Amino acid sequence: MDWRDQKVLVTGADGFVGGWLAKTLADKGAQVVVLVRDEKKYSALDLHDLREKVITIKGDVADYHLIKRILNEHSISFCFHLAAQAIVGIANRSPLSTFETNIKGTWTLLEAIREVNNPHFQGIIVASTDKAYGVHEQLPYTEESELKGLYPYDASKVCADVLARCYAVAYNMPVAVTRKANVYGGGDLNLSRIVPDAIRCLVQGQELLIRSDGTPERDYLYIKDAVAGYIILAENMNKPEVRGQAFNFSSGKPVSVLQLVNVIAKTYGVDIQPKILGQAKNEIDRQFLANGKAKAVLGWAPQYSLDDGMKETVEWYKEHFKKY
Repeated sequence: MDWRDQKVLVTGADGFVGGWLAKTLADKGAQVVVLVRDEKKYSALDLHDLREKVITIKGDVADYHLIKRILNEHSISFCFHLAAQAIVGIANRSPLSTFETNIKGTWTLLEAIREVNNPHFQGIIVASTDKAYGVHEQLPYTEESELKGLYPYDASKVCADVLARCYAVAYNMPVAVTRKANVYGGGDLNLSRIVPDAIRCLVQGQELLIRSDGTPERDYLYIKDAVAGYIILAENMNKPEVRGQAFNFSSGKPVSVLQLVNVIAKTYGVDIQPKILGQAKNEIDRQFLANGKAKAVLGWAPQYSLDDGMKETVEWYKEHFKKY
């Protein structure tokens, strides 16, 4: 698909994954419109030098009239909906604000697209998460696994996930859903997440800390593989086997928190044993995804191993922390 001159809306483009996605689309020649709620001193828009390459609109994704105006005035043909309150700890402390953004923001966007009814509109990709699956005895999760997420963040993404597929079925809208593993890579400025925080500690000579007991397992997907998944999914939205469907994007290889931190330390070139705090709450012990559907239907597969992705990630943060 030729992205040149496609008019694309990216919500959440000032965040980690959204910033990489907006950069990739702009590099491909798309006319990118980004919706930003809070004006940050430094965000992914600055990180990727996007200020002069995209149209930035300040506002809330839950503002129905604003969304309709953006869709109409910019003749949006594709939408990537990544705007979310994505920090589990904040969701636990402030569920209402999380629900407002993650649930209301999703139905607002979907309903605005339905109401505008642009004949040239080609699709909306809604970002869900592996956490929507909740706790299952049988792993890995497949797209047919029940969505059982019950903690505030998890539940909010279950609702957004179901709403997206509801609009695909009830209104024949070109909608698809991504359920991603934990995404890591250079450009994640949220230092509460384990990868950037661990690298920051190493750069600054601080003690490596693990909030959990070190045993929880996740799969970790490199940012470039995650963005490739979004692009490939959008490029296949015209296929009946894609519309209304959810797709797992993952490495398919579970790694414990302790193993992950050890990979980070090894990649950095040090031999350090982290301090295990055992303080994490409301988090699922084991989560990892099957990615066979994305491989079979979309032809997508991760191109980076954990070692290769972490090598690029560590180098990025070394330069970033040195500079800032």
